[in-house]
Amino acid sequence: MTDKNGEVLLAEPRGFCAGVDRAIEIVERALLKFGRPIYVRHEIVHNTYVVNDLKAKGAIFIEDLADVPPGATLVFSAHGVSKAVRVEAAQRGFQVFDATCPLVTKVHVEVAKLAKEGFEFIMIGHKGHPEVEGTMGQLSDGIYLVEDVPDVVKVKPRGDKLAVVTQTTLSVDDAAAILAEVKRLFPHVREPKKQDICYATQNRQDAVKVLAPKVDVVIVVGSPTSSNSNRLRELAERLGTEAHMVEGAQDLQESWFEGRQRVGLTAGASAPDVLVQAVIDRLREFGATSIRNMDGVVEDVHFPLPRGLGHRSMADVPVSRS
Repeated sequence: MTDKNGEVLLAEPRGFCAGVDRAIEIVERALLKFGRPIYVRHEIVHNTYVVNDLKAKGAIFIEDLADVPPGATLVFSAHGVSKAVRVEAAQRGFQVFDATCPLVTKVHVEVAKLAKEGFEFIMIGHKGHPEVEGTMGQLSDGIYLVEDVPDVVKVKPRGDKLAVVTQTTLSVDDAAAILAEVKRLFPHVREPKKQDICYATQNRQDAVKVLAPKVDVVIVVGSPTSSNSNRLRELAERLGTEAHMVEGAQDLQESWFEGRQRVGLTAGASAPDVLVQAVIDRLREFGATSIRNMDGVVEDVHFPLPRGLGHRSMADVPVSRS
C-alpha cells in the first residue's frame, strides 16, 4: 500500500462468539460479586489481551487445582474440563462457576449418554488442546483420538458400537476429510445429529473462503494458542492467499503490504474487537484509505449465564468486549 490508496476488506462475521462472550462475562461478574481474586482453571479463552485484562481486574489463572486456596471461587474455562477435574473441585469445596461453552458441553453430554449405551468413541481433534483433554476426560477408556486421516486406521475398537465426536474449533474441511475416512473404515459409526464444529468456527471459515480470493493478503487477529484463529490463517493460505496471524497492531510489518492494494482482515472467535480496530488504525498508517465490511451471516446466538451470577443487560457489557 505504498501509494497510499489501499483498501481493507473486513470479514463478516469475525471476532467474539457467544461462548467466548459468556465465559468472559462469567469471570467479570464473579469478580464484581465475590471480589478479587477469582481463580480460573486454564486461560478463560485463548487470547493474551483478554487474559491480561482479566488478570488486571483480579483473576488468577491456574492449571493445577492444588494452587487454589480452600473456599475460593473457581471458574472453569470455556474449553471444558475432564470429569476428574470436576470431582477434585467438588472434593476441595470450591464455589465453582462453569464457563464451558454450551456447544462443548453438548459434546460432553453426548459422550456420557452414548457411553452408557455401550458405545466407544473416535474423537477428531488436536492432541493437548484443553477442549480435547476435557472431552476425552469424560471417560476413563474407550475414546480414541485421531488428528489426521492416517490416524484413523490405527483405531482398534473393542466392540462394534462406535460413535464419532469432534473438537468444536477444527478446520471444517479437514474434519470432513477425517470423518469420511472414519465412515469408510467404520461404516456403521454413529455421527452426532448436528455436527460438533461450532457455528462460529464454521461462519468465520466460510467468511474467509469469500474474503481470501478478493484480497492480496489476509490478516488474522488472534493468539498463537487459539485453535480457531490458526485455522483461519491456514485456510487463507490453502486458498492461495498470503496470510499472517497477529496478536495486535504491534505485530504488523509494513513489508507485508508493499505493493498490495487490498488487505483482508478477520479475527478469531476469542479476539476482541478493540484489537481489530487497532489493526485498522495501523493499516491506515500504512496507506489504507478505504475500510469496507463484507456481507456475511449475522450471528444472534446468546447463552444464559450460570445461576448465581444474575441476568444479562446491555448495561453489563464490559469494556474488554469493545
